Amino acid sequence: MKVEEDTKQFDDAAERMIELGNRLLEQDDESDSWEVASGLLAGAVHFWLYSRQPCGDLECDSCEEVDTAEKRLHKLLEEIRQSAEESDYYHTPRDANAGSA
Repeated sequence: MKVEEDTKQFDDAAERMIELGNRLLEQDDESDSWEVASGLLAGAVHFWLYSRQPCGDLECDSCEEVDTAEKRLHKLLEEIRQSAEESDYYHTPRDANAGSA
């Protein structure tokens, strides 16, 4: 049951981020979707880094994978890559390397 709760929180947070982006774009016809998306990403990155701060105990096993800035960045990039590759928008028919058989 705990895994289902964690998955629900993840899904809810992702859905709310999408809704926020859509709402921001709808509020202003002049909005640039790239700028809105980059702003949302920046906020998400800042929050992610804040949530992954090590506890300060140098012997803490739970913090080992995020106990340096470099380790946190590596972990963040892994999660970003996974999310991107799982996205329906990762590959598009308009990609420069899309086949046209």
